[in-house]
Amino acid sequence: MAKPIDPDPRGTLRGGLPDRYLTPDDIADMFGVPLETVYQWRRKRTGPPGFRIGKHVRYDPADVRAYVSQRKSACQSAA
Repeated sequence: MAKPIDPDPRGTLRGGLPDRYLTPDDIADMFGVPLETVYQWRRKRTGPPGFRIGKHVRYDPADVRAYVSQRKSACQSAA
């Protein structure tokens, strides 16, 4: 029996690494920001690192998790 698809990418990341790469839409939903913000992060190289598969941008969940950990550490050390 196939594993059911979790419609909430945040729940997928909390439960473990998903078996697929994340899309820009997933990242926008996860962080609660507009999709255009995700594209701006990519242009400015300030958000989670993404990569291209043909014309599509994808994000490795492990890289997104590392990005969040890094941001948390930076915020805690600044406080």
